[in-house]
Formats: sequence, structure tokens, C-alpha cells
Amino acid sequence: MAVSDLERTVAALARIESPKLIARLGRIVRDVGVAEELAQDALVLALETWGKSGVPDNPGAWLMATAKNRALNALTRRKMLARKHEEVGRDLEEEERLDPAEQLDAALDDDVGDDLLRLVFVACHPVLAPDARVALTLRLLGGLTTQEIARAFVVPEPTIAQRIVRAKRTLADEKVPFENVRREELGARLSSVLEVVYLIFNEGYAATAGDDWMRPGLCEDALRLGRILVGLVPEEGEAHGLVALMELHASRTPARLGADGEPVLLAAQNRARWDRLLVRRGLAALERAESLARRDGGARGAYTLQAAISACHARAPSAAETEWARIAALYGELVVVTRSPIVELNRAVAVAMAEGPAAGLAILDELSDEPALAGYHLFPTARGDLLEKLGRRADAATEFARAALLTKNERERAVLSARAAACR
Repeated sequence: MAVSDLERTVAALARIESPKLIARLGRIVRDVGVAEELAQDALVLALETWGKSGVPDNPGAWLMATAKNRALNALTRRKMLARKHEEVGRDLEEEERLDPAEQLDAALDDDVGDDLLRLVFVACHPVLAPDARVALTLRLLGGLTTQEIARAFVVPEPTIAQRIVRAKRTLADEKVPFENVRREELGARLSSVLEVVYLIFNEGYAATAGDDWMRPGLCEDALRLGRILVGLVPEEGEAHGLVALMELHASRTPARLGADGEPVLLAAQNRARWDRLLVRRGLAALERAESLARRDGGARGAYTLQAAISACHARAPSAAETEWARIAALYGELVVVTRSPIVELNRAVAVAMAEGPAAGLAILDELSDEPALAGYHLFPTARGDLLEKLGRRADAATEFARAALLTKNERERAVLSARAAACR
């Protein structure tokens, strides 16, 4: 195999296998930073070894067995073996008695689900700041390099590197345990995990800064993480709700950009270009989330309600046929769950579509002094849109111009500035 082919093979395997390796090694060494280093060592060794011997039949199993051996060696060098033997010794000693082929089979047969779930909860631990959780999750579970994360978020690479280093140090300093989350803690800890995945998706779906309107790669990473998560916690309805929401939003991606790369808003999108496979997957995930909510006798959670709103758009043959009254009612439920001014802003837009722009503007006027919306560019955008529909074009121009100043996305700024100019 040519060197370039081997490097591409190992790079692809790194993206797929690294989370599993780090998860398993993290359980052994109880330190995600050390676990990541050991996983990288195994990948480097693969490059050196496979160039001479060829890629094994089960490369993932080879990496797992190699990484485990390196973990055992690391524990020995640190004189930690005696202390760790009680926890992991039996498994490791059993593997030592196997011949190399049997070791590979044993590694391949390991159920890494529990370890992956532990890693998810560690990477998204509330002790870390949200931006650190996002960076660490993309690094450890998404398999992205520091350079890729920095490019995706339009942040200098040293900044991302520092976030990751600080996050690992914080986890070590706070002695965050690499263990299963207790049932009574699951709700709060899962909430942090879902928040991180959704933050990643949102940054891909509507980039907050830079020149690009969307960054589809981040959406794909978030979807992959969400699908892994529902496999790990299949009875948690809000995990399915989040996946449903992301699938349904991602289905619109092909129609969200015009021929020149300009943003195309929902009402103007060609729905024939929506990805129907993602729509079907999203609706199926939503059905699962709602059935779990009914089974548990509780109200639908925030992600499930947002997915139900997206489903209304997905089911409508055209923008004119959208069930806006139902969407407004769903936003009403969502306001009760989240108590969020941004959700109330979205409800105002839905009410405007269902009852007329004056009704929506009345709700927005009640939010005008809300601190959380003071620097939020979509608030003046929504006001401008409704004012324009009411024929108050000068007022609309003022709102669009204010929104253009507030947004950090260059594509969005251009669209808003153009709308302001048109209203003048």
C-alpha cells in the first residue's frame, strides 16, 4: 500500500475509532487527556507497522488491543498497577493469557457502549464552560483535529488548543470520575450533553460569525453524535427529540442557499430540494420521542416540541399551506417549558403568520425591554419584517439596519443591509 493510501486509511480509522479507543482507555487510566495520548500512540504505531505488514483484517480491533497494551504499560511505568489491579486487573490479565489473534477477537467483541457513554458525560461535564465542552466533545467524540475545530468556529487555532488543554486540566483537577452516571443524576447530566450537541449543530446550521451562512460539516458532526447518543440512551425521549429536530432542520440544507451562495429564507425555499430521507428519519425520531413522553406520562420536552414545530414545516407541501396556528400553539407550550424570550420571539412570528402581522408585532412590542434580546439581531429582523408587511417601510428600514449592525455573519449582514435599502 502506498504511503498516501495508508495515511488516508489511518486518518479515516482515526475519525471512526478514536472515540471508542479514548472511551475504553479512559475507563482504564481514569484520565481523558492520557487516554487521548494513548489512542494517538496506537494510531502512530499503526502507521509504522501497517506500512510493513499491511492493514490487518480487523484494524479497529488491532488498534483497541494495541491501545490497551500501551495503557497497561503506562500504568506499570507510573507504578499505578497495584492500585488499578483491583479495578481492571482481571480483564487485562485475561487478555494477557490469550494469543494475539484471540486478543484481537476479544477487543473486537468488547461492548464499548458503556465506555462511550461515560466519555460523553465526561466531555460534556457541567464543570466545564460551554465553549470548552463543545471543543472537547468535537475533539474526543467527533474525532476532529484542533485545526478543524478552529476553522469550523472561525476561531484562532491556539484558542481552541488552549480550551481543550484547560478542559482536560479542569477535569483532572476536579477529579471528575470516569464512571456511569447515577439514575438520579441522569436528567441533569443528559441535559448538558444535549445542549453541547445542539450548540454544535446550530453553529453549523446558522453560523454566528465569518463569511459562510452555513457550515454543513458541523451539522453532520452533531448528527453523528446525536445518533450515537440515542443508541446509548434509547429510552431517553429528549435525545430522540434532539435527533428529530436536527434531522428535520438538516433536510432543508440543499435549499438554504441560492445560486450565488446567498441565504434563502424558509418561506422562499424550493421544498422539492429538501432531503426527503432526512425528513423521514426526523419524523420517525419525533414519533419515538413523543411515544416515550406518553409512556412516561410527562409533557414533551423542549427538543421534542421544537422538532414537532419543524415537522409542521416538513409536512406542509408549500409555505402557504403551513399550519401556522398549530405552530403558534406549539410555541406556546415551548414558552412554558423554557421561559425563554427567544422562544417568545418565535411565537410572535408564528402568531403573525396565523393571525396577521399586527398581532405578532404586539407581542414583539411587549418584548422590547427584554435584556436577553437587546443584542440579538433576530429581534429587529422580526420587527422589520412585520413592519414592512404593515406598510411602515421607514420603520422597517431602521430595524433592518439595526439588525445588520448586530449580526457577526457577513452573508446575513449583506441580506439585512439590502432589505434596509429596499425599504428606504
